Formats: sequence, structure tokens, C-alpha cells
Amino acid sequence: MEQPLAPYSVCNLAAVNLAQFANKEDQTIDYEALRETVRVGVRMQDNVIDATPYFLEENRVQALGERRVGLGVMGLADLLIYCEKEYGSEAGNELVDEIFKTIAETAYEASTELAKERGSFPFLVGATEEETARLRKAFTETGYMQKMPAHIKEQILATGIRNSHLLTVAPTGSTGTMVGVATGLEPYFSFTYYRSGRLGKFIEVKAEIVHEYLERHPEVNENDLPEWFVTAMELKPEAHADVQCIIQKWIDSSISKTVNAPKGYTVQQVEKVYERLYKGGAKGGTVYVDGSRDSQVLTLKAEENDMDQLSFEEELVEEPTKRPVVLVDTIQALESTTVIGSDVGNTCPVCRKGTVEEIGGCNTCTNCAAQLKCGL
Repeated sequence: MEQPLAPYSVCNLAAVNLAQFANKEDQTIDYEALRETVRVGVRMQDNVIDATPYFLEENRVQALGERRVGLGVMGLADLLIYCEKEYGSEAGNELVDEIFKTIAETAYEASTELAKERGSFPFLVGATEEETARLRKAFTETGYMQKMPAHIKEQILATGIRNSHLLTVAPTGSTGTMVGVATGLEPYFSFTYYRSGRLGKFIEVKAEIVHEYLERHPEVNENDLPEWFVTAMELKPEAHADVQCIIQKWIDSSISKTVNAPKGYTVQQVEKVYERLYKGGAKGGTVYVDGSRDSQVLTLKAEENDMDQLSFEEELVEEPTKRPVVLVDTIQALESTTVIGSDVGNTCPVCRKGTVEEIGGCNTCTNCAAQLKCGL
């Protein structure tokens, strides 16, 4: 999950479209335009905190107390393609590192400037000047802040910082698809694939970036694109994990990222990927082995998601009453149809009392208000 939250914290996300900052003519990046967009994004998100109507007093107190925002990205894969760098390659990773370093430093500079103008987030303000100084010092001594330039830490010690958190990488599945770029920090799943809709229909999706490239390079065969047109399923799982770890270095919250693995990937191989993520500093991670579920949102062929093809015997195996649901912290298995999980209709895995419902775009527990899954 890309945004670990305290009770009653608010998920305040936005995303920068990185594809917009690539110069397609000379394969460079307009870093000043990127910095300006990040500065505007931080100020905008800070304004949203004050403009939001809070229906619960607990939400209002927590949101205004920490002033948490999560500025993320979409279109990273597009930017790399425009710069003719292969996603997951050494050159691509060097560029990714520089991009997210720029975003992180600019966001923190912007928040310190806002603190001079509007004050620190209240949870960083103590009852006395001495207590405030102690809190600021503790903030600058966190592991994440050790990567920040000295002038940012000095400014926080002097005047504080406006927001407790500034950066995240959410999936941006709907918004990224809407504007026509790769979602979140993911590579393209494929440049032609099928997306299952909420009505169970399959929509063929063709990436606009391929059409754009072929128009500028008519001599290129669309079935023989350059190596920088790499897809999620062509990448080694280790390459997926390494890109996430490079980006995590500059993200103060967490990252939503799927490590795609081919069919037949073993439990031991999946374990090694998780170990790689952990050792690389990732705060979380997801490994998805292709074909490991009966139905998946993205497939290379429409018929791969045809649930009508299940045999009668397979349907019996999947019937929930035929197997117990075992809770981690219970003494014995629970023989019922109760499902503990983060999907709508499940029982909350945190308090085990509430039901998961979609509230404000997030799958949220009706009892403890835990935010379990983002719907973006």
C-alpha cells in the first residue's frame, strides 16, 4: 500500500505526468519545468487540506495536524521511451534516480517555504520553544532526511516544514489511462492488451506512444520496435524490484508497484524477489505471477479472462463453503463464509469487526476507519 496511514488520517494524493517533461527532439528532460510543477503541486495539495469539508472531527484534527500530502507520478515509462532509455537498464535507472531526487528535494524545499509563509504542521509544534526545537531536530534526524541537502535541514530547524509527508507513488490506474500514459511508475503491461471493465467486458487498449513514435519514424516496423519499448512482462522480476528500490530512496511514504513474474514462477523465486525488495529498502511490494488467478484485470489475450470456460469441477473447488477461512491470530480455523480482506464486502483484517466499504475512493472499514485499499 502506497500510503500507510494513522487512524483517521486522510489520503490526499496527486500525480505529476512525467511524460510532459521529456524533449522528444533531443531526448533530454526539462528539469526546471519539473521543479516548477512540483512546487505548484505541493502548494495546491496544501490548499486542498484547508478546503476539504471534514465529516468527522477526528479526520479534521488528524488532517490539519499532520498536513500530509502524497505527490506522485504517472508516465515514467513514457518519459524513458522519449529519452530512449530502457526501463530497468543501468542508464534508465540513473535517469530515474535523478528524476526522483529532483522531485524530492524540490517538494521539501517548497514545503519549507510554505512553513515560513503559513507555519509548520501543528504536530511539529511543541508547547514551548524548546519543545518545538526538539521536535524539529528529531524530524531532520530521520533516516529519510539524511539524503536531503544541508540547506533544507537547516531551514526546517529554523522555521519548520509545512507537511509531515510529501511524496508517494499511487497506481493512478484510472487517471493515467484517462490521459494516455503508463500508470504510476509501471512500465507498459503491453503496447496492445485487453483491460477488463466493471461490466465484465474486454476493451482492447493500444498505447498511443507507439503510434506517435511510428509517425515520427515511418521507417520503423511496428513489430520490431527499439529496445527501449520494453514491457512489464519482458522485464525480469529483479529489474522491476530494482527500479522500485531506486525510487523508494526518494519517497517518504511508500510505493504501489507490481513486480510481474512469468507463469510457472516458483515459491522460492518469489521469495527471493521479496528479499531483494527488502534489502533494497522498499517499504512494501507486490509480486504477481502471471496466470496465478482465475481472472486478472490486464491480459495479453481477451479470452484468458473468460470465466465461463471454468469446468463444473473447478467451480466446486472455488466454492467458499468448501474450505475453512483461517485467521492468523485465532486458535482454530473458522468454518464459515466469512472473508477477511481489503475488498468491498470483506470483514476488516485490522479490527475483525467492521465491514469493508468504498468510502471516498478508498476501501475503508466501517468500524475502525482503517483505509485498506486505494481505488485510484
